Amino acid sequence: MSAFRIFFPLVVSLLCAMPIRAAEKPAQQTGEKLVRQLFIDMKSTNIPAIQKTISPAFQSIHQDGPRNRDQQIELVKGLKMAMPVLGDFVETRSGNILIVTYTVSAEESVGGKRLTGKPARRLTVFQETPEGWRWVAHANLQIMQ
Repeated sequence: MSAFRIFFPLVVSLLCAMPIRAAEKPAQQTGEKLVRQLFIDMKSTNIPAIQKTISPAFQSIHQDGPRNRDQQIELVKGLKMAMPVLGDFVETRSGNILIVTYTVSAEESVGGKRLTGKPARRLTVFQETPEGWRWVAHANLQIMQ
């Protein structure tokens, strides 16, 4: 009976603690952190941070066509982005390549055209280098007005 008095409260306390742990929000993954920082830098037009992160081999695709590194930096300068809402992150990693898909809701201008601000899918690719993560590719699937 003595073992029961010790064992039973232990089991009950462990079972009670499990739902609390399950309700906790999981930690942000690397890709989500990188994308969130990228959008902070784009919204604040932090060009030095963008230049440090963006790869020389960078390519993006938007509804109005592709852009290279320099063209993307120019696009960021003119985004005039409202506070973005990011979510629905999915990431995959193979070696030093990290691919992140997610949704974005943000009013912004791309190529002089205003985007709707409705949620749209994006895809961003990062490469891990000795200097840190580099932004290699980006696809913006938002429809332009």
